[in-house]
Amino acid sequence: MAMYNWNKFGFHIPEIMVPKAGTDYEKWAVVACDQYTSEPEYWKQVEEIVGDAPSTLRLMLPEIYLDKEGEADRIKAIRENMDNYMSDGTLETLAPGCMLVKRTAEGRTRLGLVIATDLEAYDFNKGSTSLTRATEGTVVERIPPRLRIREGAPIELPHILILIDDPDKSVIEPLVNAPMKQIYDTDLMLDGGHITGCFIEEKELAGAQAALSALYDKAEAKYGAGNVIFQAMGDGNHSLATAKTNWENIKKTLSPEEIETHPARYALCEIENIHDEGIVFEPIHRVIFAKNGQSGEELVQEAVELLNEQNEKAYLAPEGTTAPAGGFAIPCLAGGVRGTIIVEGPSAQLEVGVLQNALDVLVKERKSVDIDYIHGTKALESLSAETGNAGFALPAMDKFMLFPAVAADGALPRKTFSMGEANEKRYYIESRYIGK
Repeated sequence: MAMYNWNKFGFHIPEIMVPKAGTDYEKWAVVACDQYTSEPEYWKQVEEIVGDAPSTLRLMLPEIYLDKEGEADRIKAIRENMDNYMSDGTLETLAPGCMLVKRTAEGRTRLGLVIATDLEAYDFNKGSTSLTRATEGTVVERIPPRLRIREGAPIELPHILILIDDPDKSVIEPLVNAPMKQIYDTDLMLDGGHITGCFIEEKELAGAQAALSALYDKAEAKYGAGNVIFQAMGDGNHSLATAKTNWENIKKTLSPEEIETHPARYALCEIENIHDEGIVFEPIHRVIFAKNGQSGEELVQEAVELLNEQNEKAYLAPEGTTAPAGGFAIPCLAGGVRGTIIVEGPSAQLEVGVLQNALDVLVKERKSVDIDYIHGTKALESLSAETGNAGFALPAMDKFMLFPAVAADGALPRKTFSMGEANEKRYYIESRYIGK
């Protein structure tokens, strides 16, 4: 079978590191660092479960500790633990290849492939047309504290999930029939579900390469040369942005030849097919809180006025009113009052984009409200019932709109969608050497 250049698709075949045989994977695997950031009791439980066992807990910094006293000491300990795990045999390096991962959580199962993404094919800046595309606006202020952890770290551990748009299920799914070796099969702590990982050598990935090449040609025909969106961020956008920033800093010190082969040019990630039935996009609702004594009803009216200015037409209608063709209907709640905001001739492809444009004026320009991003309708309703608050219910984003929406409008507003709840996020298992 003909071999294709992985770089064409923004990928690279990594040398994955895993803990040595006999390691207790349930203690080794720990959820992504940016989860449970308001729940210190969760991370206390993790500490108790792990105890003295080898664990990725010793190789990462839960973001609950970011910018807190003792951060520098924690980062220093992470460096030392990385060095120790490599030198004492806790971590072993596999031959070049990928890990086929099967994850079950909350009754849903999804398939993924641990591979490396090429940071030269990724640009998180606004207006980017890079092969790997940020799907939400990157908050650059979030990068420096994360960079403190990655700079000088000899290995990386990913919680990055990147989506590919493969309706024919031609790339990842057929790999279940490839020759492979099972590396782990374990429950994940604290309601994380179950995961299995099977290693596939590079020589067995030719079929996936050919499928990616065909997929790339289709994407080029769809989006046009120079605007191909081939990898779309599903989770871990700021982690990948940090890896990119670190790479750009390192690159300044390298020769052109070194740039081609330096391990920090790549970032380990898991790719998943957006067409996998196990991937569900959940909505994230908005609640605004008046700072100047306004009522919730007045906040809704102000939002409607802004929407009317920013789109062809917007008005408040009774609860349950449906949108005209091509328009949006956004349910709103304030106190005991419920209604529907109708937006005709919307200026963006998604309800969340249209709404966020209006709310950003209230939050950032007029500074008249605070905003929070809410999972679940119960929390939305209870918060919106309080005096001076207003809530806006958003539909779950159609996941098949992600690629075309990002191609058309660029990165989506922050908190557009969530790939499951916290316990469904990626757990750290695999790692990779990125140099010192």
